[in-house]
Amino acid sequence: MRQSATAKKILLSAESLFAEQGFAETTMREITSAAKVNLAAVNYHFGSKKGLITAVAEKYLTPLVSHLQDALSERQVVGSGETITAEELLEILMRTLLQVGKSKQFALPVFMRLLELIYMKNQEELREAMVSRYRGSFTAFIDLVRKDSAVMDDEEFFWRLHFLLGSIIFTLSNFQTLVAIEMREYERSAEIERTLHRMIPVLVAGLQARAEHTPFTRL
Repeated sequence: MRQSATAKKILLSAESLFAEQGFAETTMREITSAAKVNLAAVNYHFGSKKGLITAVAEKYLTPLVSHLQDALSERQVVGSGETITAEELLEILMRTLLQVGKSKQFALPVFMRLLELIYMKNQEELREAMVSRYRGSFTAFIDLVRKDSAVMDDEEFFWRLHFLLGSIIFTLSNFQTLVAIEMREYERSAEIERTLHRMIPVLVAGLQARAEHTPFTRL
């Protein structure tokens, strides 16, 4: 459904504020002030702040999922029958994040803020809604990652996967500080693309490290 000019203005203002301040920290008053609309307009187009958050999340997550699925399909066609390594999969994920980041102004900070919000204690409803909406889309990717990970039980893999996400969130959320530290220490600039790719061997090592309690393999 095509959005009206007012809805687009509200959405753009909300994206900017969410990216800068975070979803929970941004008030409706700030959004309406930035968009130069009243609260009734936001409620009319999005129903509530929750509806606005959902609209922003979908605007960024839907193309991310689409690009990720396309990249996986392309890799599987090119390397038909070959096992896709965890390193390749994380490379695909990083390239996808950067691709969406270049096409949408607030993509990377919005992804980071969204993950932060989903992990908050009082956001069970939003977390369940996002998981329900996008779980199927990420299942193939996660299954492939697990195939090239160390043998471990479901609980251990759950934690490894969330340590991986936590590393990405921390890096994106503290990127400007990390850049400042690197410039001071090494007298050169850091690019986000280089930084994300530097994470790959560390993340792969975490996935492939032997689990303390290795489950029995069924014959």
